[in-house]
Amino acid sequence: MWIGVPREVKDHEARVALVPSGVMTLRESGHWVAVQAGAGDGSAIHDEDYFRAGAEIVPSAEEVWRRADLVVKVKEPQPSEYGFLRPGLILFTYLHLAPLPELTRKLLEAGVNAVAYETIRETDGSLPLLTPMSEVAGRMSVQVGARYLEQENGGRGVLLGGVPGVAPAEVAILGGGVVGTNAAKIALGCGARVTIIDRNLKRLRELDDIFQGRLLTLASNLVTVSEALQKADLVIGAVLIPGATAPKLVRREMIAQMKRGSVVVDVAIDQGGCLETSRPTTHTDPVYRVDGVIHYCVSNMPAAVPHTSTFALTNATFPYLHLLADLGLDRALDASSALREGVNTYHGDLVHPGVAESQGLPHRDLVIA
Repeated sequence: MWIGVPREVKDHEARVALVPSGVMTLRESGHWVAVQAGAGDGSAIHDEDYFRAGAEIVPSAEEVWRRADLVVKVKEPQPSEYGFLRPGLILFTYLHLAPLPELTRKLLEAGVNAVAYETIRETDGSLPLLTPMSEVAGRMSVQVGARYLEQENGGRGVLLGGVPGVAPAEVAILGGGVVGTNAAKIALGCGARVTIIDRNLKRLRELDDIFQGRLLTLASNLVTVSEALQKADLVIGAVLIPGATAPKLVRREMIAQMKRGSVVVDVAIDQGGCLETSRPTTHTDPVYRVDGVIHYCVSNMPAAVPHTSTFALTNATFPYLHLLADLGLDRALDASSALREGVNTYHGDLVHPGVAESQGLPHRDLVIA
């Protein structure tokens, strides 16, 4: 099988979907790999590294997509890539289709078999390809929030950890999953006062044990969310419903009640965001204000640390990529229930119920050809 690795074109997206060790393993298994020139530069992986591993370096994205039976990417296809989509192509990448009806339509019209990293689910309920980037984004969210709390960046001028005699910042985290847990680790390490809000009481008990009572856990409802936001200097949106649009936990009027110069970092923006005031931003233009509250809603946060993110991501994705390459799509889906969960579009049909529900579209159960 030909595996294609195009250079990412989303704003400031410097990650790459395959590293040289993966190329070497695929070549040893009898596959061919085409890597677009410069695809790994942003992650400090150069064309000669891929060439030595056995990849063919090709000059254009068009040639990579044309040759490939399977295209492996980091982020969803951008409008400039829609013309490369074609029937029967296997696309393996983050898709986050719920808030992207145009891309969904393009994939369906082109007959692309699209397998989304974020909806691959193992039998224990874990999301193995979402976890590494959620870890990165969760840890980054506190760094980003701390930066925008600085007065020169428009914030309240608050230091997360405070100093002796001055109270530390209040950090409210909406969601106690992977993103929220990693955000809490960094925020506590900086000396902030941390509150995690989640609807799952079992998870809140686990977090109380993990952090040995060093943070406050609250059951999610309109009152607790509203009160936590009024106190917070930094709010981190860390809510996830796999494949579906994130619920809007934060109402517009709650933002108006927050402190001027406070910061919200909505990590859930890939799935539409968990604040009514959230809209996607880019690394080029990352923030905007609503009622004096700074909103950071960059939809590919881990791209800011591409070397770390690339290796963390490919450590997780490669076993599934290798299975797809070795068995082909249908046999791989037969062999892996986790991969079946990852299929969003299949031979022109929408087969993921979460995406369908979010967009008000019909879907069909996945029936392997």
